[in-house]
Amino acid sequence: MPIPRWVRRVVIAPAAVCVLSGLLITMPVWLLVVGLVSIGLKGRRRLLRVVWLVTLYCVLELTLLLELFGLWLAAGCSAKRVRNPSFQLRHYRLVAWVLNVAYRQAGRFLKLNVVTDGPDPDAHPGRPLIVLCRHAGPGDSFLLTNALVNKYEREPRIVLKDTMQWDPAIDVLLNRLPSRFISPNPGAEGDAVEDQIAALATGLDENDAFVIFPEGGNFTPGRRTKIIESLKRKGLHSAARRAEKMIHVLAPRPGGVVSAFEAAPENADVLLVAHTGLDHLLTVADVWRELPMDKTITMRFWLVPAAEVPRGNPQRQVEWLYHWWEEIDDWIEQHHPATNRP
Repeated sequence: MPIPRWVRRVVIAPAAVCVLSGLLITMPVWLLVVGLVSIGLKGRRRLLRVVWLVTLYCVLELTLLLELFGLWLAAGCSAKRVRNPSFQLRHYRLVAWVLNVAYRQAGRFLKLNVVTDGPDPDAHPGRPLIVLCRHAGPGDSFLLTNALVNKYEREPRIVLKDTMQWDPAIDVLLNRLPSRFISPNPGAEGDAVEDQIAALATGLDENDAFVIFPEGGNFTPGRRTKIIESLKRKGLHSAARRAEKMIHVLAPRPGGVVSAFEAAPENADVLLVAHTGLDHLLTVADVWRELPMDKTITMRFWLVPAAEVPRGNPQRQVEWLYHWWEEIDDWIEQHHPATNRP
């Protein structure tokens, strides 16, 4: 059940500011204690790295909340005015700054290196983008959004899980920018969700990027099995057989993608994104064991011109989507780390 908006604004956000402030005030003590404890621990100073990342999260979360409150005051405490184009630009600049800081610090303390492969997403400048991204491993949405905002100067419109609204900064920020929080299991509200996705994809301009994760959730072997079984129960045996052959990705949910294709401008190119390097990290224990990660993450882009994207035929669009997800699965098979456990 979604958290009521007034609870998130009146209770959760102010409470988060108080808790984060308290944590940061006492952080020197925590760092000293952790530093002493970690002396006797094996594991390449894992505990210190975790505490530093938690500290960074607290600083950025608190900074975001205070900045967002300041922008609301600057807009005259008007929920409508704070969403006008000039204030949206200021919000996107705030997003760019936060992502840049987090990206640099994560790279430094986790020893991560991100490389890109494939066509440049800005090969067709001045045209809107529909971005379809594989969802697996920690931080993939963060890496993608950072690339779109800071490298390609795009303004993303993101479809994401409604549970992300538990984070006060994400809740306030993305509810002011074009985005949609949806349930990963909409049930009877499926049509309403697709209508929301269509509304979000409508009116994309030359520097917009509509971002959706067709799988609907992070890849896990258990989730893959459940989706295949669900397809079989629904009588979608052909889709189930194709899903069984894809061992690194989940079968895509086509409803949102089809709605986006039909609502987006006809000149919108499609960017497909896959990545590998962290996809074997399925649990908190996996992440802890790998710290510091000392890894290279490869992000692979495929850019499909608007003229090659099927329009007006949902059946062809579903077939097109499954074909590309099979291509992505093949690419991951060729590039995933030897430690991957599909």
